[in-house]
Amino acid sequence: MIVSEIVIGKKVIGAEQPTLIIAEAGSNHDRDLKQAKELIDVAAEAGTDAVKFQTFTAERIAARTDHQIMRLGAEYETADHLYQLYQDLELPRAWQQELSAYAGGKGLIFLSTPFDYPAVDQLEELGMPAYKIASFECIDLPFLRYIARKNKPMIISTGMANLGEIEEALQVIKDEGNNKVALLHCGISYPMPIAEVNLAAIDTMQQAFQLPVGYSDHTLGIAVPLAAVARGARIIEKHFTLDRNLPGPDHKFALEPPELKAMVQGIREVEVAIGSPIKERTATEEIHYQRGRRSIFAVKDIPAGTVITEEMIRVLRPGIGLKPKYYQLVIGRMARADIKTNQPITWEKI
Repeated sequence: MIVSEIVIGKKVIGAEQPTLIIAEAGSNHDRDLKQAKELIDVAAEAGTDAVKFQTFTAERIAARTDHQIMRLGAEYETADHLYQLYQDLELPRAWQQELSAYAGGKGLIFLSTPFDYPAVDQLEELGMPAYKIASFECIDLPFLRYIARKNKPMIISTGMANLGEIEEALQVIKDEGNNKVALLHCGISYPMPIAEVNLAAIDTMQQAFQLPVGYSDHTLGIAVPLAAVARGARIIEKHFTLDRNLPGPDHKFALEPPELKAMVQGIREVEVAIGSPIKERTATEEIHYQRGRRSIFAVKDIPAGTVITEEMIRVLRPGIGLKPKYYQLVIGRMARADIKTNQPITWEKI
C-alpha cells in the first residue's frame, strides 16, 4: 500500500508537514569541485533542506548519433551536440563522497539524481537517503524497478508524463514492495513559460494518487514555487547558481544566492499564512471586531417608556451594542430605562 507520508533523513513529507526545499545544483558546478562546494554553502546559507546534484555519464545517457534531434541551437553556447554537452556537464564521481560529507557538515541532506545503473549503485554505497528520478527517466520502468529494490524513498518528477504513465511507474515501484513515493509536478522547458506551468495539476495528482505531491520549478523567479506551496506542494525543487552569467545551459534560468534565500523565506511565510481552514476571527482581530464593527446607538435622548422610532437610532461604530441585523426589531419597542444620546442599545434597555 502506498502511503501519504514519506521520511527522508529526518524530514517528514506529507500534508501537515513543512515543505521539503531542495536546492538543485544540477550541473552548475561546471566540473569545478570548489564551485560545487560553494553551491552547497549557498544552499545552507539560504536555509534549504537539501542540496542535489546529478550523476550521469554521456555514454550512458545518450547515443552517439548524428540524428538532427541531437544538434543544439544557438542558445547553447558551450556545445553543438547533445552528447558533447553531457560530456561537459558530467559530475566526476570521485567527488561524490566528499560532497556528501561536506553537505552533511552543513546540515543539508545530500541528494543526487542517478541516470544509470552504476550511478544508483555508487549512490547506494554513499548511503543515499532517497532517490530523485528525473522527468525524462520516469517512463524507464526497468530503471525504476532497479531503484525501487533499494527500498529507499523515491521522488519522481513527472514532466511531460500523463496520468497513465505515472500510474505505470507507481505500479512498477509498488510491485517491488516499495511504498515510499512522492511525485513532483514539473514542466520541461528551460525556462518554463508561466502560461504552461499548470499548477492545477498538483490537485489532480493528489486526488488521483493520494501521495505527497510537490513541484519542480524551471520558471524564472520565485513567484511560481511560492504559489505551488500555497496550492499544496509538499516538496519544492529549484535550480540555483552562483552567477547566472556563468557559461552552461542551466545557469541562465537558475536563482542566484539572494533569490534562493528569498524563496526559502517566502515558502516558510506561505506555510504559516495557509494556517487553518476554519473561517473565524483571530485573536489579533478581536479588538477590531469590537472597535470597527457597527452596532445600534441612540442618536438622541430616549426617556424610559418611549416607543423607539427610526429617527432615534443609528448603526454606528463601535460594535458594543446590538448588531445591525436587529435594527428592525428595535424600532417600535419601548425603552425600559432612560437611554442617553450616543449610548449603545442593548436588550436590557428595551
